[in-house]
Amino acid sequence: MQLPLPASLQDFIARHESSSTDELLLHAKRYPDIDMAFAVNQIIARRHIKEKLPLWYHNRKLVFPSRLATEQCSSEATASYKQLLIKGERVCDLTGGLGIDSWYFAQKAKEVIYVERFPEYCQAADHNFKILQTNNIQVINSDCRDILESIKTDTFYIDPARRSDSNKRLFALNDCEPNILELKKILLQHSQRLIIKISPMADLTETLHLLPETTEIHILAVKNECKEILFVLENTPREIQIYTQAVHNDSHQEFSFSPHEEKESPLLLAETPGIYLYEPNAALLKSGAFKSVAIRYNLLKLHRHSHLYTSDLYCENFPGRKFFIRKSLPFTGKLLKQLRKDTPQANIAVRNFPMSVEQIRKTSGITDGGETYLFATTLADTRRFLFLCEKA
Repeated sequence: MQLPLPASLQDFIARHESSSTDELLLHAKRYPDIDMAFAVNQIIARRHIKEKLPLWYHNRKLVFPSRLATEQCSSEATASYKQLLIKGERVCDLTGGLGIDSWYFAQKAKEVIYVERFPEYCQAADHNFKILQTNNIQVINSDCRDILESIKTDTFYIDPARRSDSNKRLFALNDCEPNILELKKILLQHSQRLIIKISPMADLTETLHLLPETTEIHILAVKNECKEILFVLENTPREIQIYTQAVHNDSHQEFSFSPHEEKESPLLLAETPGIYLYEPNAALLKSGAFKSVAIRYNLLKLHRHSHLYTSDLYCENFPGRKFFIRKSLPFTGKLLKQLRKDTPQANIAVRNFPMSVEQIRKTSGITDGGETYLFATTLADTRRFLFLCEKA
């Protein structure tokens, strides 16, 4: 890896940003002064970060050590949120990767230690931090397990690898590398706070049993897709708080609660649908705050397992999507076949319903899209209903 990148190579990468990488490799001999394999990797890497790391994308001098690093790295939205969770002046990122988390930590902390076992990642990170004029990050090329005894810090951050040697996705905490269950004791001995990123597919209750030192859980969703779950561990036990954050363009939706609050909250079910329908965002759904959110916003749940809510008064601050119910229709097969006459196009969603979206589309002939939203669900008295809605 030639660093800094020559201006001619920067220009080539920028010029061929939209070119076919297969064609570039095929005709590499036309560009004898260009390391084509490296250039193609940079072009592909930059495509990966264009949306999630726009600040880094627009800096032509930055270099990316691998495609995988750009696929797996945090987005600016999630990295900036994690910055808020660190405590103290010294932070150690034990699984540095591309370095986006370390870079965001460095905007707040006095000193950041970036640890990474792959030398090419360290070389790229060190180069990028200098280009970005960030001088408070120390880069260490090592397996984090080999240096734990020598590091004292205020906050540790770790993102265990969730892919096996065969590139298979891993969800169990003790299958990830490094095994945080083996390291958490010494990490908490050497810091005030430990932040662990776990799989968005992980079971929260099961993970809590494995990490009883947890004081906070943070669930982050971007464009209504659950992207990151962060467990915060501390030496001083206190009641666990769960925080959800959903980011969509310039919109931020937040909700927080405790597992005790959720357990003690009554289940409030609607006897009949109201005027408005509410669909929780992805972060809230992952959190399991199904009763707490109804209490907090004075809503009624349609069914214990439907995870849709209703009210007669509009709730503007609900953390999710909000709809005005134009029609509430008791479900029948005959109705579904006739629905296309008045509703030829709709965005269809099913919640606790025996048919899939695809089955409803096939039976009804309704095409996807438009301004109408069709929810198929089950009410508390087990009746099946269709709701024709528009965004409130």
